[in-house]
Amino acid sequence: MNYRYPPRYGPEWGSGGIYGLRFHNGTLYFTLAFEGEAHFITEDSHKIYEFELVGPRPTSGGDTYNAVEVVDEYIYFGGWVHAPAKYRGKGEGKATIDFSNKYSHVHEYDTENQEVRLVWKESIHHPSEWAGEVSDIIYNPYTDELLLAREDGHTNLGVYSLSRNGRIRLLNDKPSAKGCQMHDLAFFGIGKNYRKGLEEIHALDMITERWEVFPLGESLDGGKYIQPHLGGNGVSVNNRVFAFVRGGVFVGNPHNDEQFAFVRLFDFYTFYAPFRVNALPIGGGILVGFNAHHDAYYRPRTQEEMIYHRFTNTIPGPSVLVYFAPPMVKIVGVFGARITSIEKVDGKILVATNTTPNVGALDATPFDTGNKDIFVLPEKILQEKPPAVSFSVPLAFPSEGKRMGAGVFGGIPLDGYDNARLIIKASRDNRLKVYEYDLALPLRDADVEEFDIKKGRNVIDLRTFSGIVSFELESEDFSGVARIELW
Repeated sequence: MNYRYPPRYGPEWGSGGIYGLRFHNGTLYFTLAFEGEAHFITEDSHKIYEFELVGPRPTSGGDTYNAVEVVDEYIYFGGWVHAPAKYRGKGEGKATIDFSNKYSHVHEYDTENQEVRLVWKESIHHPSEWAGEVSDIIYNPYTDELLLAREDGHTNLGVYSLSRNGRIRLLNDKPSAKGCQMHDLAFFGIGKNYRKGLEEIHALDMITERWEVFPLGESLDGGKYIQPHLGGNGVSVNNRVFAFVRGGVFVGNPHNDEQFAFVRLFDFYTFYAPFRVNALPIGGGILVGFNAHHDAYYRPRTQEEMIYHRFTNTIPGPSVLVYFAPPMVKIVGVFGARITSIEKVDGKILVATNTTPNVGALDATPFDTGNKDIFVLPEKILQEKPPAVSFSVPLAFPSEGKRMGAGVFGGIPLDGYDNARLIIKASRDNRLKVYEYDLALPLRDADVEEFDIKKGRNVIDLRTFSGIVSFELESEDFSGVARIELW
């Protein structure tokens, strides 16, 4: 198989990536987006499907959320596709896509016969709006149906049930990007991802099809969380749901008297997030990526876009691959702009990466602009010492017309490191709180220790702390920078 995919034809914004990595019944599947190619690889074959069952070529898109599920000998893959793609060129400095031929879709791949079947497609045939993309697929063994999460779009959002012969039913009309199964329930994150992010969690009883609604609780460090955009798939471990969002993870099981609490992780005043990447159950734990540059404004044209441009293009650190084995949280890999998909194959971990984010507004191109590759790691990285890593974080940030500062930031896992320190370059005297917590279940509130910060360079030795640490300044410092070093 190829391990590197340079920029090629695929009209969209910025770059898509390698999505939906899944090894099943001797076949490795993934979708190459925005090129609109589904790949199926075995020991002696490599089949490429270009979504021609959806509509005429040239096609583009495919999947950008890792919507894939396996049932029996079948691989079910979903997402969205332009068929055919219609690029609107750079007239007066504006370039965009006509969405008239944009379809949401679910396909079935028979690994025994190496055949693709279109199960379902849907389009509203509008030039600037589209029907909700399929961003997650969960199999319901009781009804033998596929549960579809749909949030990215303008109409037909929510949770749907799709039979394997193509009959679709609406179960919940609230927009949902991701979900997971726990016991006989399917939990779904509810909210518009590019606005407020996750707002509440709904649970579907997969037998009775009744819903329950659960609110989001407080953070372990007592600080607020902002814009908790729902990222990778939710995963169930230790009879709890883990919902990965910008700034950390919500963990809980209300049926076990544990409301959804927020565990702060890699929370900076930027769009650093576990976004557009799946969470992989492995070794009884969870492997997930936190991405430095997954979605961004490329060329701001208004003052509001300038704020979001800075928010989405500030890179505080590399993308990291993180292993959750409660109470431990451990960094196991360091990568560039973003990780798009993760899978386990024959004692190896496949990590799909990309150099370029999705972009938006009026900066579409007729080709994908990123360099994508598949990075192969041994499974033993989960048991080895973590790699050295550092983060350089602005201590405050202008966002959405207001200033964010003097809030809690960080959430840095120290497990496995011999040395760790925080360097604060302050423009004023201040006071710092360091919160210490871990992922022991049930979750416990953080402990806190305070330090005086003087104008200039301050070094805090973090070797006296364990688990996870987050930080809070008493007063905002819009010229200050924090550098966190782990080795």
